[in-house]
Amino acid sequence: MINIYEVNETNQMIEQENLDVRTITLGISLMDCIDSDLNKLNENIYQKITTIAKDLVATGEAIEKEFGIPIVNKRISVTPIALIGGSACKSPADYVSVARTLDKAAKEVGVNFIGGYSALVSKAMTTGDENLIRSIPEALACTERVCSSINVGSTRTGINMDAVRLSGEIVKATAEATKEQDSLGCAKLVVFCNAPDDNPFMAGAFLGITEGDAVINVGVSGPGVVKNAIAKVRGQGFEKLCEMIKKTAFKVTRVGQLVAGEASKRMGVPFGIVDLSLAPTPAIGDSVAEILEEIGLERVGAPGTTAALAMLNDQVKKGGVMASSYVGGLSGAFIPVSEDQGMIDAVKVGALTIEKLEAMTCVCSVGLDMIAIPGKTSATTISGIIADEMAIGMVNQKTTAVRLIPVIGKDVRETAEFGGLLGYAPIIPVNEFDCSAFINRKGRIPAPIHSFKN
Repeated sequence: MINIYEVNETNQMIEQENLDVRTITLGISLMDCIDSDLNKLNENIYQKITTIAKDLVATGEAIEKEFGIPIVNKRISVTPIALIGGSACKSPADYVSVARTLDKAAKEVGVNFIGGYSALVSKAMTTGDENLIRSIPEALACTERVCSSINVGSTRTGINMDAVRLSGEIVKATAEATKEQDSLGCAKLVVFCNAPDDNPFMAGAFLGITEGDAVINVGVSGPGVVKNAIAKVRGQGFEKLCEMIKKTAFKVTRVGQLVAGEASKRMGVPFGIVDLSLAPTPAIGDSVAEILEEIGLERVGAPGTTAALAMLNDQVKKGGVMASSYVGGLSGAFIPVSEDQGMIDAVKVGALTIEKLEAMTCVCSVGLDMIAIPGKTSATTISGIIADEMAIGMVNQKTTAVRLIPVIGKDVRETAEFGGLLGYAPIIPVNEFDCSAFINRKGRIPAPIHSFKN
């Protein structure tokens, strides 16, 4: 039974500590939209999305009003478009027409982002995969709400270095295509290793091919709640600290479970998973960095940061999995620089570098996220950074991702402005020593020996 104390406690989390449901993401399979005629394909996609998702925003707003729980975003993820467009799309330009259709459908139903303009190429690329990847710069430049991802590696298959090399070129081309907006297009492009099929968070969300026709996935968030909770055990031992994080993660996840169940029932769409990630925003007090500093670091990036993050991530998972039967997605702690004021401040004072961020990704749930780098950074250097992060994911059997933003025309000590939830970011220096001879080798890095589980 829920008692009045718990009701009041949840109200305080919402009103004073930035507790929210970050997103309700409706996954929609487009497999039955496939057609060899491009016009028919686009028509099928538009009709299916606008039919199934027509009540998504209204349902989210009704739940928000009825239960008093902020639901920040209502979003859509679809089957990777490289698969859906393979028959009809004979060129990158054909795929761009599909991106425009996705954008039009997203605007029609009122969601802020639609994910799934994606290709899964961890072992090799088909012609359709390559055409979609090469279309990404134009697709993200000519749309507002479309998000894109490329899965270039996995523990089971290794790392497709041809796709890694191409991804670096695409990131740089996307930056150039959107340079008038501080290369904003790159904020909507993620390169993955071990991408999950049920991630509700953008920009990496897509609906995996093992999923059903439609599904409701919910992402919760509460860095401010966790920070305020652990402040109550300041100076106490790790046992008390870990217990407090677990108890708080349980309460946060129960809110997500409630919203997911209600959305599923009202829309007549099956419930999929709750993603219990700690996802920060630029708002003061809604920062993962501040949690780590409350744990005992002067600044995030100080010695001990990776250990503190590992502990935080593990305790969040342990608490969350007791609150929902279906925890999925990424589920842990996000460390996007531009979306976390504490991370931004740490970069500004020199406490946090891209190398330390890479070390932190070994123990958190995502990777190098929303990091602005000098616009002059070469495509091969970007590919090298991607390769390093993919290797961490492959060897550690975890999801890792890269969302780098080479801001054209800007350099270290300048700032890129993205706006809204995407925030702003100081430009971080990168190692400029050349890695092109490594990146330009063709083929695939083999899967690690421990991938053979059969």
